[in-house]
Amino acid sequence: MIKDMKKTIYIVGIGPGGMDGMTIEAERVLAGADVIVGYETYLDLVRDKYPDAEYLSTPMRKERERCIMAFEAAGSGKSVVMICSGDAGVYGMASLMYEELGKRDCEEYELKVVAGVSAALSGAALLGAPIGHDFCVISLSDLLTPWEVIVRRLKAAAEGDFVIVLYNPSSHKRADYLKKVTDILGEYLEPDRICGIARLIGREGQDKWLCRLDELSEVGADMFSTVFIGSSTTRIIDGHMVTPRGYK
Repeated sequence: MIKDMKKTIYIVGIGPGGMDGMTIEAERVLAGADVIVGYETYLDLVRDKYPDAEYLSTPMRKERERCIMAFEAAGSGKSVVMICSGDAGVYGMASLMYEELGKRDCEEYELKVVAGVSAALSGAALLGAPIGHDFCVISLSDLLTPWEVIVRRLKAAAEGDFVIVLYNPSSHKRADYLKKVTDILGEYLEPDRICGIARLIGREGQDKWLCRLDELSEVGADMFSTVFIGSSTTRIIDGHMVTPRGYK
């Protein structure tokens, strides 16, 4: 007896915002979806493009419930896509979906992750070439990561002379976190270290700034911003933030 085919759920990174930042594969998968699941803000970015799909959402901090909804929809025989901004594997829903799969019959369900363009990549392109050499990405959100761990990672990145990309640099409840970061990094880095901010990448109102480390906390980064702190080799070329690869 031939087993029934597995129920497939696609986990898709839709890029930074606009349709121009979405991969061809992501667009193809979304076009074939019966149900699109995601955070409401991200659903709004694709709703007009795929009007025939059913849309399911949960509020912030209800991510696990969102995963359960996706599995239930797939279990009923529908073609399901879970979407995230950027890349689904970078602070996205891919890992949590696999955690939920581990609680189920893996012979019944299959997950397929479709890569997207993360804010580190799209923001870097907007600023120039700030991650041309080794870099690391650190989220300043302490909802799921203790602040003490974030601080340890910041110090290690500074000591290692990485370009540092900061996600979730500020919010209403964390309005002073970027100032805390500049104080911490100021113990290791010079005050004129080159920094950049990319905001609303790929969306209406997109903007960018270059500044020094000692100016960074005053520039006004928010949850729609991605912050880049250069390495010791980062410099400004023609108004763009560039970290040389080191070619001779």
